[in-house]
Amino acid sequence: MSRALPKYNKRRVGIIGGAAAVVLSGAVIAGSALAGEGANNEGQGAAASPGTISCPAVEGSLPAIPASAKAEVDSNLAQLQTQIQEANKRLVDTVGQGGPNFVQNAILGPLEDKRVAALNRIETAIGRAAAKPEGLEKLAPCQLNQGGAAGAGDQAGAAAGAGAGAGADAGAGAGNAGAGADAGAPGTISCPAVEGSLPAIPASAQAEVDRNLALLDTQIQEANKRLVDTVGQGGPNFVNNAILGPLEDKRVATLNRIETAIGRAAAKPEGLEKLAPCQLNQGGAAGAGDQAGAGEEAGAGAEAGAGEDAGNAGDAGNAGAENNAGVPGTISCPAVEGSLPAIPASAQAEVDRNLALLDTQIQEANKRLVDTVGQGGPNFVNNAILGPLEDKRVAALNRIETAIGRAAAKPEGLEKLAPCQLNQ
Repeated sequence: MSRALPKYNKRRVGIIGGAAAVVLSGAVIAGSALAGEGANNEGQGAAASPGTISCPAVEGSLPAIPASAKAEVDSNLAQLQTQIQEANKRLVDTVGQGGPNFVQNAILGPLEDKRVAALNRIETAIGRAAAKPEGLEKLAPCQLNQGGAAGAGDQAGAAAGAGAGAGADAGAGAGNAGAGADAGAPGTISCPAVEGSLPAIPASAQAEVDRNLALLDTQIQEANKRLVDTVGQGGPNFVNNAILGPLEDKRVATLNRIETAIGRAAAKPEGLEKLAPCQLNQGGAAGAGDQAGAGEEAGAGAEAGAGEDAGNAGDAGNAGAENNAGVPGTISCPAVEGSLPAIPASAQAEVDRNLALLDTQIQEANKRLVDTVGQGGPNFVNNAILGPLEDKRVAALNRIETAIGRAAAKPEGLEKLAPCQLNQ
């Protein structure tokens, strides 16, 4: 799926700095060459090179690819490369933002989510015509390779998620300046149990279902860790936007994989997505309202890029917002229905559900646009609202293609309808 979307992002294809180099070695793409980069950038802090992101190569771990799956596999391999390029661009664009875990939470974490979704799609594409490869998710985590002087403390050691780098957190928590937001115990996150809602699991699906059930547990553990690591960051909706929302996105993607696994050998269960939303159970002092409203649905349905909303963790700290001040405008997205072929009767319900989800996603994005007026820097709306929305739309559009493709010719290219725009 879900942390899509989009992971493939047509909106932030970039040349990084003044002279960018994109080096493809395996599947490691590094964009560097920042303006002013040098080994002797002492005293320049965030102006120093932020480093580059590298990810494990994928092609060498793939089996023989059936001809019928070649186009889809190639598309997702290209998407994996685009995701790294976008992450490197975001690394440059956000130098000096956020706290000590900003890069891990807002860049590396969302990138891993997107890679998991793309790798799952590669497995599924191959599995339609040959033995399905398993375990490609192990290639999802990426790391930060430091480059130049890591003057901004918030990015030092970010690949390991370690909070080295004193003096980071510049401006973090602008929405709660001086309010001591999220002070005290951050509480814990709880999510609905899934096992009791599952039908009998076919033996051929048991391993995949078990793996995804374990992943659901891991996702909650990671969200609880992030809750602790980010105490005091962000504005009044930080927990909802940067932790609970991305967690729900990841759970939707995982629950969809459970449905699909069972559906290959038995009746496919429907509606597990209702178990995706989680909530914050307050523990101790609740701070200055930082966690109010946590647990609201922040956009179900994301798959490829679930988790990108964690970018709010740093962007929300940019007091003096330039891009989201005043009247927020509204978000508009391309219509989808007119681009669909005839829908088989067996796919109608699933297609209708995802079309309704696309509408819900736009409504939620418009609500977030209003709720975050005045937050973030000049790229806040693009990074924290339009980007995650595109990710979610890619995932929903992919599900529409798959639903139709089970009973008729699979439509291709609906992803071109994913990008949305802000109408001021």
